[in-house]
Amino acid sequence: MSRWRALTALLLLAFAVPAVAQKSPPVALKGNDPVSYFNPGRPAKGASKISYDFDESRYLFSSAKNKELFAANPDRYAPQFSGLCATGMSMGMKAEADPSVFLVKDGKLYIFSSVEARQMVEKDPTLLKKAQEAWQHKK
Repeated sequence: MSRWRALTALLLLAFAVPAVAQKSPPVALKGNDPVSYFNPGRPAKGASKISYDFDESRYLFSSAKNKELFAANPDRYAPQFSGLCATGMSMGMKAEADPSVFLVKDGKLYIFSSVEARQMVEKDPTLLKKAQEAWQHKK
């Protein structure tokens, strides 16, 4: 009987450890509310108590209403390319982006590493198509 208890304890421990070891996903957009980019049209800080996990990231929201909107259609509000720089992606690079430098175009949120990177896309919108093609190959 003691061997059975030892085996049971070992199995319980084996299944308990991974649950404890789980980490929270990284916070997207440096804590900005993704819905705020669309309405009112500028980033607003989200609250850690109002969050939603999507696509291996944790999104924070400035209101419960924005969280509901996001949860109902996360692909509508989540930044393209998992929040990487859209211009960098058009060149096949995964570059970190600054969520304060953004563009909402054709109902999609794009984030850039710099104002200059955003200006490149504004001057040449075909870069967004190139970024989409590169993203499909990198996934």
